[in-house]
Amino acid sequence: MADEHFDVVVVGAGISGIGAGHFLQTMCPGRTFVILEGRQQIGGTWDLFRYPGVRSDSDMHTLGYSFKPWTAVKSIAEGPAILEYLNETVRENGLERHIRFGHHVSKAYWSSEDHQWTVHARSDETGQDITFTCNFLFMCSGYYSYKGGFEPEFPGMSRFQGRIVHPQKWPKDLDYSGKRVVVIGSGATAMTLVPAMASTASHVTIVQRSPTYVVSRPDEDRVANTLRKFLPDSVAYKLTRWKNITRQQLVYKKTRTDPDKVRQLLLGMVHQELGPDYDVDKHFTPSYNPWDQRLCLIPNSDLFKAINSGSVTVVTDQIATFTETGITMESGEHLDADIIVSATGLRLVTLGEMEFFIDGKAVDFSRVWTYKGFAYSDIPNLASSFGYINASWTLRADLTCEYVCRLLNHMTKTGTVQCVPRLRPTDAGMPERDWIDGFTPNYMKRVMHMLPRQGDREPWLNPQNYGLDKKMFRRGRVDDGVMTFTK
Repeated sequence: MADEHFDVVVVGAGISGIGAGHFLQTMCPGRTFVILEGRQQIGGTWDLFRYPGVRSDSDMHTLGYSFKPWTAVKSIAEGPAILEYLNETVRENGLERHIRFGHHVSKAYWSSEDHQWTVHARSDETGQDITFTCNFLFMCSGYYSYKGGFEPEFPGMSRFQGRIVHPQKWPKDLDYSGKRVVVIGSGATAMTLVPAMASTASHVTIVQRSPTYVVSRPDEDRVANTLRKFLPDSVAYKLTRWKNITRQQLVYKKTRTDPDKVRQLLLGMVHQELGPDYDVDKHFTPSYNPWDQRLCLIPNSDLFKAINSGSVTVVTDQIATFTETGITMESGEHLDADIIVSATGLRLVTLGEMEFFIDGKAVDFSRVWTYKGFAYSDIPNLASSFGYINASWTLRADLTCEYVCRLLNHMTKTGTVQCVPRLRPTDAGMPERDWIDGFTPNYMKRVMHMLPRQGDREPWLNPQNYGLDKKMFRRGRVDDGVMTFTK
C-alpha cells in the first residue's frame, strides 16, 4: 500500500514544475497534487549552477511565466534574480505546501488494473523508500542529469598539477583571482563564465575545437522599461513578451529560409565588435548555419570587450594533452594554466533518469513515438515538459501545462480514468525522425538514439514552433481520435 495518493504527481520543482503547480491549482482546482523534488531547494537549474556570472541566455520576458510579469530592469538576468523570481512565484501561489524536498524519484509502475501509477522515491530525511500513487504523472525534471555534466577524458589529465573543475559542480572555495584560467568549450556556459572570471583572473583562455555563433544584446529592454512607466506591469509584460516572441520567431524563420544572409549579418556584427585585425573567420565563424545549433547570447558585448582588453584569448585548436602546467594543443602551442574549467556541456537523460514500467514491462523510450512533444505512444497518463531549443524554455513549458490541465479536465468531465496515445492504422510504417530534428550540437547527438522518435505527421511530431504549438495546445481537440480514453 502506498504511503500517499494524489490525483497528480509532479516530478521536479524547477521552472517547469513550479509552473505546473500554478496551472494545476488554477485550471484544475479539484485535483490534488504533490511536487517531488530531489534537492533541498526549488529552482532546478537556477539553484544548481553556482559558477561565476551564471545568467539566462534568453530574455526574461519570454523565459518568465505567462502568468507572472518580469518587472526587473534587466531582461538578461543573473541566476540569483531568476531564483528569487521563482521563489516569489511559489510564495504568491502558496505552492510550498505541495512541495516535498529531498525526494529522489527513481521508478514508476503503471497498473492497468488499478489505472494508476506507483511512484518510488528515496527520502533524504529517513533514507527509506517512499511510494506515492497517482492517476496522472507529470514529469518536469528537465533534460539533463543533475548528477554531473559531460566530462570527456583528455590525455594526460592526471598530470595536471592545478585544479580542474566542471561548472555543474563549482567549488565554493575556488579562488581564481590573479590566476591563469583555461576554459575548455565555447557554449553558453563558457560565454557566461569567461567574462565574469576575466575581471579578477590574470588571464582567461577559451579553448574550442570549432567556433560558435555569438550575438551581443543589451541586458536591458528599453521598450519594456519604458512601457512599465506608463502601463500596468501585466500589460507592459504582455506587450513586451509579444514583441520578443515575434522578433525571435521571425529571426529563426529567416535562418531556415535564408541562412546565408543571417550568417553574414551575425558575422558582420562580430567584425564590428572585434575590429579588422581580429581573425573572425578562425575563431567566430562556424561551419554550420545559424540555429543548426543554439546561438550564444552575450549581454552588452562583455566577451568582446574582454577580448579587446587583452584579458581573454580565444584558441581554436584540438587538445593534444594536458601537462603538469597546462595544456598542449595539436599545433604545438602550450597554454599555461593554474585552473582548467571543463565547460564541456551537459549530459542529457530521458525523463529524469527514472525507470518506467507498464504492467511489469520496462519501457524503452527509444522505441516509442512522441505525441505532440509531451506524451508517448502506448504509455498511459504520462506527460513530460520539454521546452524549446530555438526559443525560451518556458514558452513551451507553459503551453504544455495548459494542455495537461485541459486533458485532466476532459477526463473529469467524461468520467474517464485513462488516456493513452495510440498509433492509428494509417500511422503504420511511418518514417522515423529524430526527436529533435535539424539540431546538431554534440550534447544532443550523443543521446538522440535513446530518445523517443517523431513521425512525419500530426500528432506524432515534436514541434519547435511556438505559433503552431499555441494553436495545437490551446485550440486543438483533446479527444482527437489518437488520444484514447477509458472509463
